[in-house]
Amino acid sequence: MIPAVRRLLGRRSPNPAGPPSGGASGGSASARGAGRRVWRVVATSSALRFGMLLFLLAGFGVMLLLTPLPDPATLPHLADRLGGFAPVAAVLGGALLLVALVPRTFITLAAGAIFGMLPGALYALGAALLAAAVGFAVGRLLGRDFVAERVRGRLARLDRWFTRQSVFGVMTVRLLPISGFGLVSYGYGTTGARLLPFLTGSVIASAPTAFGYAALGAAVTSPGGINWYAAAPAALGFIASAVLLTRWWRAERRTRATLPLK
Repeated sequence: MIPAVRRLLGRRSPNPAGPPSGGASGGSASARGAGRRVWRVVATSSALRFGMLLFLLAGFGVMLLLTPLPDPATLPHLADRLGGFAPVAAVLGGALLLVALVPRTFITLAAGAIFGMLPGALYALGAALLAAAVGFAVGRLLGRDFVAERVRGRLARLDRWFTRQSVFGVMTVRLLPISGFGLVSYGYGTTGARLLPFLTGSVIASAPTAFGYAALGAAVTSPGGINWYAAAPAALGFIASAVLLTRWWRAERRTRATLPLK
């Protein structure tokens, strides 16, 4: 859309009736100057939105450093106070914390401590889905235009890779220990990735650790100690991440091998 606006502003309007009184050159120069001013406003707005995104993330990071996390062992009392609204509060509150860059591990442990293994894992996945949608939307609104206008070379190739990504590709990125859940959601929004594959891949990639950490959280507040079967989903998640990373690396090598030499 932005390149189209630039071409539109740079195009001279036809004037079949002839030049107006006062000289055509003055009118043309004035129109070009106005077009350049409008384009500067359009271009600057994307930079301002991107700056707002960086400021938002920095604010979340500072808040995360300064705000102490509560003790998971004290969290089951919150569910007793909320009663039937506790599951809704868990999903909405967990999503809000994920958007604020709180680690998903803590949220899943807390959900398991409050609700038990299976309900806690499901509520944690619901919070992850909602947070992924919100983070993606904010990143797309504030950062996509800025990135699309400025990526060149290898960054442009990377952006096209994100645009072509399927559910499998999103799962690959989500399973890599490269960044927090919320930060990846914001970053995806700035790329050309599609929303539905992104949300689907995010939930599937989050499922193994959701059940594993929810079981560990439930063991904190339940007698009987830790059930070691709870570690199986997390272990499967690490194995799956290694397999997905290997397949992605091989696919990238095949893609580069088929590119024409310049």
